[in-house]
Amino acid sequence: MKRILILGATGSIGTSACDVVRTHPSDFRIAGLAVRSNRERAEALGREFGAPVFCGEDAAERAVEETDADLVLVSTVGLSGLAPTLAAIEKGVDVALATKEVMVAAGELVCARAEAKGVKILPVDSEHSAIFQCLQSFGGRGATALPDVGWRGRRDVSRLILTASGGPFLDGPDDLSTVTPAQALNHPRWKMGPKVTVDSSTMMNKGFEILEARWLFDVPADRIDVVVHPESIVHSLVEFTDGATLAQLSPPDMRVPIQYAFSWPDRLPAERARLDLATLSSLTFRAPDEARFPALRLVKDAARAGGTKTAVLSAADEVAVARFLAGEIRYTDIVRLVEAAVDAAPDLPCDSIENILAADAAGRKLAKEWNS
Repeated sequence: MKRILILGATGSIGTSACDVVRTHPSDFRIAGLAVRSNRERAEALGREFGAPVFCGEDAAERAVEETDADLVLVSTVGLSGLAPTLAAIEKGVDVALATKEVMVAAGELVCARAEAKGVKILPVDSEHSAIFQCLQSFGGRGATALPDVGWRGRRDVSRLILTASGGPFLDGPDDLSTVTPAQALNHPRWKMGPKVTVDSSTMMNKGFEILEARWLFDVPADRIDVVVHPESIVHSLVEFTDGATLAQLSPPDMRVPIQYAFSWPDRLPAERARLDLATLSSLTFRAPDEARFPALRLVKDAARAGGTKTAVLSAADEVAVARFLAGEIRYTDIVRLVEAAVDAAPDLPCDSIENILAADAAGRKLAKEWNS
């Protein structure tokens, strides 16, 4: 039985993770639950699963230090996931990662420490789980060999292809400078928090996923592409050097990638909606318009620069989105602001948590001071 520590237990990912454990009580046990503020709900879950509950600002780090677990699910908010991720790695515990900012801001540091400790970082985002699953099923090796063989930096991979819904502004309006917060928050397919919804509309979120994939799979950002797929059935694809392309398809349900991260390298059954290809009228794909969505270009530029530039980018974007939602800047200023902050911030090596936090602080300061 695998013991799982859930950080961010009452959020959407944590809630879905609890559902997975309920479905497979003989395979998984919750070893602990950590939340920052939703104590009442967390304590109810603790009673249900017979698990200790940690609450407060430092709950995630305390939970990692004080809990014996085989896998830590990191599903906290933003950069708050970095310290507990590094703490889990230091203990030699594998991490199921749902907090993309950890890899966006500190992927180089996290991967270096994980490699040194022999710790695996298992993806939970649906797009990265899709790539992960495709990498398991190609190349003539059985699943039982994969823990030793690994999936990072495979030489038979030509490129990774992330799918994107396209958000609310895929085809209009022509003048994005007039976009209001209400329009940006009206995603045609998903119900998400304000920050990630705006990031989805600018495709900054997809840029963050490029950075996450770059470190999870040790593939340069220049070999990671984005394709717009409004139906959101194909979750991502892998193109191999022999010309084969594999895709992972499923109905949108976060319990699928969560369960695979928990059960890997095995698969477990579950009573969920199945994909009925005969009922799908079509699956469409198109290239993103990078002139309309310059965030994709900006992210790849930051990836090439290396160091802590992506930590600055992540922090500045958080401030930029907040300023847009508060009516302080225009929609089209979001990427302009972030680019200005990335250009102005000092470049530090991504080799310590202190440098990451310094870059994060610099990005926030520059973003707050920026004027169009």
